[in-house]
Amino acid sequence: MSDTLASLRRKIDSAQELQAVVRAMKAMAGANLAQYERSVEALASYHRTVELGLAACLRGAQPGPIQAGPSDSKQPANAQVVVFGSDQGLVGSFNDSAAAFALQSLQNRPGNVAAWAVGVRVQERLIDAGWNVVGTLAVPNSVEGITDLVGRILMETEVHARHFPASELYLVHQRPLPGSQYEPKSQRLLPLDDRWAQEFAQLPWPTPLPPEVLGQRSDVLPALIREHLFVSLYRACAESLASENASRLAVMERADRNIDDLLEDWNNRFHQTRQGAIDEELFDVLSGFEALKHPR
Repeated sequence: MSDTLASLRRKIDSAQELQAVVRAMKAMAGANLAQYERSVEALASYHRTVELGLAACLRGAQPGPIQAGPSDSKQPANAQVVVFGSDQGLVGSFNDSAAAFALQSLQNRPGNVAAWAVGVRVQERLIDAGWNVVGTLAVPNSVEGITDLVGRILMETEVHARHFPASELYLVHQRPLPGSQYEPKSQRLLPLDDRWAQEFAQLPWPTPLPPEVLGQRSDVLPALIREHLFVSLYRACAESLASENASRLAVMERADRNIDDLLEDWNNRFHQTRQGAIDEELFDVLSGFEALKHPR
């Protein structure tokens, strides 16, 4: 009986230690989620400003692509895709969903696809799906590290394009939703072709007055394009990190509730077993007392 009590005691102690770890991870995920959500919110207004600047530059401009696109060649265009995932586990279906959505989004396009994985966990999923993963980048640990990652993505994709001519660049990442939810999103970042220019030129202007560009369009447009590429990658990474921590927070909350249920069950079994042991000891004492009280 003492072995059973000792075994239950060890289970309860282990569960309590695990619950302390889970709650610490839940607190960290909540804190990280808050900072990444603030980053996404702050970036949204700046992204909108850059988009309006591009719209102002491209309105009334001469038609034609800013950069050669797949429509300029009869050969199927190759593409690079950057898939944002995680380096750490305990995120539920976060990486599986991102990899599956990337495969679904690009499986019917002509040409070859070279994939860049942001996070070793999503890299494993892409390799299992048969993708050509040409490189893996580490997931930043803070908001400050996103800028370095964006610079590496731009540099690595440009260098790789010299050996693997690719005129298209796609981003696939998770976008946070209310209630610690998220959904996958795909974005075509390059090329800057006529289709891209028309999309920005047709953006509705927020005021009745027509926009006016100060300075030469040839000087303003390249600067806005650089900001557009940077802010698009930055926002994709920030949204992915917010979604990752939202997923981890949800997983930790479920784990915390499951441990509470286990602890309640084990504590009840421990008390019942201990009470049974006490009852047996009392029965033995009473039996001995009765035997001494009425000796033969």
